Amino acid sequence: MGEEHVLAIDLGTGGPKAALVDRSGHITAHEFEPTALELLGDGGAEQDPDGWWAAITTAVRRVLGEGLVAIDDIVAVSITSQWSGTVAVDAEGKHLYPAVTWMDSRGAPYVHDLVSSRINVAGYHPTRLRHWIQRTGGIPSHSGKDPIGHILWLRHERPEVYRAARTFLEPCDYLNARLTGRVCASFDSIVAHWLTDNRDLANVSYDPQLLEWCGLTQSQLPPLVASASVIGDVLPDVASEWGLAIGTKVVTATGDVHSAVVGSGALGDFEGHLYMGTSSWLSCHLPTKRTDLLNNQAALPSAVPGRYFLANEHEVGGGALIWLRDQAEMISDFDEANRLANAAPPGSHRVIFTPWLNGERTPVDDHTIRGGWNNLSLSTTRSDLVRSVLEGVAYNSRWLLDVVEKFVKRPLDGLNFIGGGAQSDLWCQMHADVCDREVRRVAEPQHANTRGAAFVAWLALGRSTLDELNRSVSIEQTFTPDPTARAAYAPLYREFTKLYKANKAIHRRLNS
Repeated sequence: MGEEHVLAIDLGTGGPKAALVDRSGHITAHEFEPTALELLGDGGAEQDPDGWWAAITTAVRRVLGEGLVAIDDIVAVSITSQWSGTVAVDAEGKHLYPAVTWMDSRGAPYVHDLVSSRINVAGYHPTRLRHWIQRTGGIPSHSGKDPIGHILWLRHERPEVYRAARTFLEPCDYLNARLTGRVCASFDSIVAHWLTDNRDLANVSYDPQLLEWCGLTQSQLPPLVASASVIGDVLPDVASEWGLAIGTKVVTATGDVHSAVVGSGALGDFEGHLYMGTSSWLSCHLPTKRTDLLNNQAALPSAVPGRYFLANEHEVGGGALIWLRDQAEMISDFDEANRLANAAPPGSHRVIFTPWLNGERTPVDDHTIRGGWNNLSLSTTRSDLVRSVLEGVAYNSRWLLDVVEKFVKRPLDGLNFIGGGAQSDLWCQMHADVCDREVRRVAEPQHANTRGAAFVAWLALGRSTLDELNRSVSIEQTFTPDPTARAAYAPLYREFTKLYKANKAIHRRLNS
């Protein structure tokens, strides 16, 4: 036999990556296949689960077809995917409706009715808020974008789907069910439902009171299993279709936030990483369960057994460049975005872009806020506009860094930078300058999720320890703050945060 590998599958919003990953975290081969996203005018954001499966199958067959790894050397399949979505399935595990994705806010009014009262604390019913925070670490977002918001929307707006549904699954757990025939969720993948008691990481379970308040029964949700565990074998027909060996193991699936944490090379407590994909976040592991209700972030169960990680999110990170390419039609590709941005000076002649194109989650939970350019003039150039988009996302990262450091009560000693956005030298340096922190680009940053998913498999199989996996992640390049650029960005960042306060009431009236 040759060197053992894991087939890691990362289903992002734009489509799945399939990668073969060895025990050191090296990506031996990888393929990508795009999928469509349907954005509906009423706040809906849906995808076709069959489209996911077809794209995954195409990517897997291509990557295995390269012949770089013998089939018998692929010892497990590990799936990670976009998190906080909902797939309603019947008793046979077949989906009954398109997947309601993490971007979908149609459940907002029903979540409001669930968690609010005539007298509120931070917008929440005081008694329910206390119980929710004590048990789960969080509470359903007023944005309606959490799975409970999706489920409530289905109950009210698609009652025939709700009645026919046997189980409501996260996207990653839906894919594992198709892989193995077993419906289950892990202690970490289920967290965004806000229905589990997470105080004992060795015994996460559904909370009866939360289920009652939501009008749900435990039978409508997947059975829970420990994080980083083996859940079964690939079904024979799937093994045949994909080209895998019969008996290939499948491990617990993870949300993309969880796998990125594991694949970031920053696994110690308070070791920070910044992820830049379609969305973005800034996270670290924490020693205890805590919640920051004001800024919508909390310590939640990690994909690493027995650990908590800090969960937060920006709705739009690299997605701002996708919008710039597809909707604004200002760039043809991301290489052109970097070329144009390099032609403008730091600060983009004081043009400020706010990247809240799909609302925001952290440090403000506001699904009605919107983005745009500010301080345009007749002399503003295309290069200014493009660079300001990159800078606006970096300002948003700094806004998140400020509340993260306040929450953990210490400055972070630099940030490991991962995700597709980390491939840009310009964006890496920009984040170092805006955040005034050392930014360390992890090797193969675009594969952090597949690497993390593979690491979960190695842990589940008992092939590696956490320390061994963490040491195997290498830093490709380090970016230190440039004093001149830092001085240019500092006053613009202060104005950036004021733009939210100045515009939130206007946007609430326009978008409610």
